Amino acid sequence: MPYITQQEREAYDDTLNTLRLDLMVTTGIKGCGFSGKLNYIISTILYKIWLRNPRYETANALIGVLECAKLEFYRRVIANYEDEKNRINGDVFTPPKGEQS
Repeated sequence: MPYITQQEREAYDDTLNTLRLDLMVTTGIKGCGFSGKLNYIISTILYKIWLRNPRYETANALIGVLECAKLEFYRRVIANYEDEKNRINGDVFTPPKGEQS
């Protein structure tokens, strides 16, 4: 992930926090429409960038950003969650005693 400097982040943090809080207050994480509203926000940002320069290079960059953000979120956040649940509940992919794979 191309991490940006703390100073660059500060330029976006207030806007992002306002948007995040508004989304959470109006829907909650499990609330009606959360996924649709988050998808709308992401899709609208991407589309408006696309409209400024509708070319393959732009499409490639936008899709690449989405893919890398997805992979980095999984690697840094979700994988740790999954590992902890594995420790708590046991591995799904371990054969029961007496059975061989």
